[in-house]
Amino acid sequence: MANAPQAIWEFFGTELKRRREDAALTQVQLGELVFVSGGYIGQFEQAIRKPQLDVAQRIDQTLRSDGFFERLCRKLINDRRYADYFAEVVELERLATRICEFAPSAVPGLLQTPEYARAVILAANPFVTDEYVEDIVTARVERAHILKDVTRPEYWVILHENVLRIPVGGPAAMARQLDHIAELMRERSVWATVTPYTAGAHASINGSLKLMDFEDAPPIAYTETSFSGTLMDDPAVVKRAERAYDLLRVAALSPEASLALIESAAEDFRRCATST
Repeated sequence: MANAPQAIWEFFGTELKRRREDAALTQVQLGELVFVSGGYIGQFEQAIRKPQLDVAQRIDQTLRSDGFFERLCRKLINDRRYADYFAEVVELERLATRICEFAPSAVPGLLQTPEYARAVILAANPFVTDEYVEDIVTARVERAHILKDVTRPEYWVILHENVLRIPVGGPAAMARQLDHIAELMRERSVWATVTPYTAGAHASINGSLKLMDFEDAPPIAYTETSFSGTLMDDPAVVKRAERAYDLLRVAALSPEASLALIESAAEDFRRCATST
């Protein structure tokens, strides 16, 4: 089932190309008619970019496809395992060349172990079914595969010390979560640093912050709180977010000291788990 979404993207792309060519339109011409670039249409046809509902609706109007692409988007492509405000972020992570993230209180999704993710989901949704929980956990684990891909983005993350101290899932699960982060750091799959309590006041953000750079598109900033998230592409706003991240980076420990603190916290949790 893991390849099902990609297969649907490919079906969308194949149908789009066939119907576009039947209408004697180039990618550039169709793009102009639906207010996107020709390259954007090409990414749809090659199943590189997830089809967007608003673009699908305009394609239907232009190609007179009787709502075909809109229905495909609504029923098959839009993944309900992600909140509406986060679905596009998942796609952008796949396209990014660099991701910079600040986590003030919880381990970011790209770094979460299944145990940790399960505990976070249940804490926010105590009455859901086991099937629902496992669907979300699976989606989160699948997202993290981008850190193992050959074409993986550079992933920079700043963790506030809160992240290391809150025992999500219990001491044993927390020790394994911190071990996982430490292992990724040693493998050089991620570049992680920690803002310690001793840093005092810093450029804290009310919620998490994610910055994404792309090879052929402007950078994007994303902020998230408990129940909402906001994608921002206004250059002035993104610049302010980048400055805030730079200030957070200055307040963080070195990678070496950060790794030592993460390993120390993991050992503390391990001792706590064995003593209970």
